Amino acid sequence: MPTLLELDNVSKCYFQGTSRQICPLKGVSLEIGRGERLVLLGKSGSGKSTFLNLIGGVDRPSSGRIFFDGRELTTLSHDELALYRRRDIGFIFQSFNLFSTLTVGENVMLPLELLGMANEDRSRDVLAAVGLHEHWDRFPEQLSGGEQQRVAIARALVKGPGLILADEPTGNLDLDTGNTILRLIDEVCRNHHATLVMVTHSAEALWIADRKFTIKSGRLFQEPIL
Repeated sequence: MPTLLELDNVSKCYFQGTSRQICPLKGVSLEIGRGERLVLLGKSGSGKSTFLNLIGGVDRPSSGRIFFDGRELTTLSHDELALYRRRDIGFIFQSFNLFSTLTVGENVMLPLELLGMANEDRSRDVLAAVGLHEHWDRFPEQLSGGEQQRVAIARALVKGPGLILADEPTGNLDLDTGNTILRLIDEVCRNHHATLVMVTHSAEALWIADRKFTIKSGRLFQEPIL
C-alpha cells in the first residue's frame, strides 16, 4: 500500500503560563497508506485533536517533519498550508460546523467555491450519495443531528480529497444514528478511495479501523483490533 501520510519524529509542545511545558505529542513516527482507515483512541486532552490539527495543516509541530504525498508540510508557508487544507483535506467535526445562514446545498458547495471551481451538479450528486438530495434548499436547523452530519460528510467529500479527518464524528449522536454515520463514512471512503483518520473515545467505532492506536503520555501505541 503506497504511503500517503508520514510523520517523522513529530512532537508538539505548549507552554502553560511562563514556565510549565505540556507536550501532547512526543516523538511520533508513523506511516499511513492510501485508502487506509486509522482510528485513534485516547482520553479527553490526550492529544488526539492535536494529532489531527498537525496532519491537517491547522497547526505546526514543535519538532519533526510531516509529509503528505511526498510534500513536506512543515516547510510550507501559511498560504500554502491553507491551500493544502482546502484542496486535499476533508474535515468532519463532532459539532457538524455547518453555516446556519446557508442552505444545505450552499454548505456542500462551499469547499468548491473556495477553490474557484463551484459545481452544482457535483454537489447535488454527493448530497444524493449521502441520501439527502431532497434537502438541497433546506437550512441546517431544519434537519436532525444525523442529517446534519450527513451534510457535513457530503461537504467533506465534494472536492474529492485524498484524506478525511474525522474528529469524534458520532459524539453528538445517539448510538443507532452514530452507527449509521460510521457505516456511511466507511462506504464513502471506500467508494472515493480516501484515507480516513478518525479520533474517538468510543470503542463502538473500532470496526471501521484497519489499524487502531491510542495516545498515552504523548506517545502513539498500536493496539490489536479484537
